Amino acid sequence: MSDLVPPLVVIRPEPGASATREAARTMGLDARVFPLFDVRALEWEPVPPGEVDALLFGSANALRHGGAALERYRGLPAYAVGETTAAAARAAGLEVIATGKGGLQPMLGALSGRHRRLLRLAGRERVDLHPPDGVTMTTREVYASKPLPFPPALAQLLARPAVILLHSGEAAAHFARECERAGIDRGKLALASIGPRVAGRAGEGWAASRSISRPSDAALLALAAQMCQDSANWLP
Repeated sequence: MSDLVPPLVVIRPEPGASATREAARTMGLDARVFPLFDVRALEWEPVPPGEVDALLFGSANALRHGGAALERYRGLPAYAVGETTAAAARAAGLEVIATGKGGLQPMLGALSGRHRRLLRLAGRERVDLHPPDGVTMTTREVYASKPLPFPPALAQLLARPAVILLHSGEAAAHFARECERAGIDRGKLALASIGPRVAGRAGEGWAASRSISRPSDAALLALAAQMCQDSANWLP
């Protein structure tokens, strides 16, 4: 690729980071992976399956790190925030009955009338949800993401223009803090965020900050590709 086209920086945890890099490279993007989070499993107390009508997942990490206790819920219906999470739920033996396209809160408005007792398996850092009237939701934290400092190679790369993919609000806030700590000029960097809320967590002062309206990895990569190709419009 031309030196005039900035690289795309992927900071999400593995294995999603490598999957995003491969998808980006099939689009001709110069994708560089620097996972800035270490995801680890947490001990958690399962809810008896008889007390649950359906499960709710906002990330595939809940399925990757839920452990052997997930077997208790095999065959139960599940609501998943996106296709990647839905695929992980099916692999765990759950019956995915709905896949969201605009986050978890809108999905709660489309619950089946049969599902009034939800079990949400989530990370320690998560979006607050408000279930509809008559619906109870029990939450269990099954994983945590530990933020990591910029490795030297990333700090060096960010000394010149780049487009940064942001998949979560925690990633946006952590990236902004690390740029401040490392003395990196925000005015040379452009952000492509998976939603307006995520973009807001990164703050201001970037060369460009754009987001998609509905969470989708494909749509986010399409936005990033456009920002890389149109870099002359936002480069200082």
